Amino acid sequence: MGRIGISCLFPASWHFSISPVGCPRILNTNLRQIIVISILAAAVSLLYFSVVIIRSKYGRLSRDKKFQRYWARVTDIEATDTNNPNVNYGIVIDCGSSGSRIFVYCWPRHNGNPHDLLDIRQMRDKNRKPVVMKIKPGISEFATSPEKVSDYISPLLNFAAEHVPRAKHKETPLYILCTAGMRILPESQQKAILEDLLTDIPVHFDFLFSDSHAEVISGKQEGVYAWIGINFVLGRFEHIEDDDEAVVEVNIPGSESSEAILRKRTAGILDMGGVSTQIAYEVPKTEEVAKNLLAEFNLGCDVHQTEHVYRVYVATFLGFGGNAARQRYEDKIFANTVQKNRLLGKQTGLVPDTPYLDPCLPLDIKDEIQQNGQTIYLRGTGDFDLCRETLQPFMNKTNETQTSLNGVYQPPIHFQNSEFYGFSEFYYCTEDVLRMGGDYNAAAFTKAAKDYCATKWSVLRERFDRGLYASHADLHRLKYQCFKSAWMFEVFHSGFSFPVSYKNLKTALQVYDKEVQWTLGAILYRTRFLPLREIGVPVVPLSEGGLELCWPIQPPPYATEHLQGARPNG
Repeated sequence: MGRIGISCLFPASWHFSISPVGCPRILNTNLRQIIVISILAAAVSLLYFSVVIIRSKYGRLSRDKKFQRYWARVTDIEATDTNNPNVNYGIVIDCGSSGSRIFVYCWPRHNGNPHDLLDIRQMRDKNRKPVVMKIKPGISEFATSPEKVSDYISPLLNFAAEHVPRAKHKETPLYILCTAGMRILPESQQKAILEDLLTDIPVHFDFLFSDSHAEVISGKQEGVYAWIGINFVLGRFEHIEDDDEAVVEVNIPGSESSEAILRKRTAGILDMGGVSTQIAYEVPKTEEVAKNLLAEFNLGCDVHQTEHVYRVYVATFLGFGGNAARQRYEDKIFANTVQKNRLLGKQTGLVPDTPYLDPCLPLDIKDEIQQNGQTIYLRGTGDFDLCRETLQPFMNKTNETQTSLNGVYQPPIHFQNSEFYGFSEFYYCTEDVLRMGGDYNAAAFTKAAKDYCATKWSVLRERFDRGLYASHADLHRLKYQCFKSAWMFEVFHSGFSFPVSYKNLKTALQVYDKEVQWTLGAILYRTRFLPLREIGVPVVPLSEGGLELCWPIQPPPYATEHLQGARPNG
């Protein structure tokens, strides 16, 4: 029988052995041997736990800090305390190309420290659900009947009025901000729609709503608001000493000091809507960027405090949203097919039996393009690679270096240590059908998109009927998922030149349990002066770089409109 000898560590009189069946033999050892065994076991245990504690001390403290910050960000999952008189409210309506959504935000009274931003959160109802509502169609559908716009928007305002305490209505700012769907309308039609809102809403609602609170925002503003929103939620505007998150040296624009400061590295954003696409990320002071592509702003609204001054590259591309891209693609198919039929005497697409074969539609699906009373019949072939190849000319790339879509200049991106978040179509394309939202992997996404495109439409419909896709995915999403997957891929990798090996893109709808929309950045930006007002520092808006900056001034006292209705130019 084998034995384990333990002798070299002890005097000869202490020598003993333990048999594999040695429990009884241990009982027979003398008291001194038992004490030695106990001491040995205790020493080994102490040594082990000492090593573990020493190794993990700082790491655990680091994780604890991260956890506490994370927990602080998700505490708003509780219902908003509408009985608290110190809670303030703000409302933003996002009038997009396909519909309008209202977001109600709230924040506690500011702590009085001019270095800190307002702690803005989405309001939550008694069931702890975000106070959000969407209606269709887009507001631009009323271009020829602007007198109906107020009736169209009323359900959203009634919804907000039911949730914001009645006593708070008069001090609750309401912003109605229209995006790409309205930007493509003639200015006269834009003006008529806004005038109807400005005339009728104050008659029926008591929200703080002035002339500057309803506008068609530029793509630049939309991109900056999205950038502010995600970095606010991620806590990148918190400047904490001894923080363990990635930091970067920044030369502050407009700062009297030439010394760089260390602060958290901010994240970039990619946002693809129905009509337009935006990209925004922070760029160093040393990078030369044209003024129309640059936004410099101070979220802290204090010329003497520069830690909240940011310099952001932002570019918007009208016509590069998912729906607008599909329309451009169909227009090209229609024009090319009609021309080839005329030149070659063919009948392609004119009858269902000889359809145009569209690689960007799922296999065997039937579709139509109608223009000027004429119909072109389509049938999907579900070829993802061919679809991508077909879409590449639509990027309008040039041969110049350091350019992106439409030949627009794009400052260098440090792919190795950058971080980007993709919203709207970037999220829908990866999650609604493919269920791959979150960390983006080009190879995995390509495989999933290929498989989807090559799957027969009848099978996709069957899966849809069985509820295998996201709850809000509809047949329109199913029908154009193949096209939009290819479009998103090309915009990201060909248009913006991100390598296929890039691992730091996260597609998201929620971050830290918060739905991140550009509207969050809008309410934060437009209320950024409130902390100074609450501590008695008057401010006045100044225009710079396409966005406003707020600087403290001496009397005369501030005007209410400067505080509640300051509007970015752009």
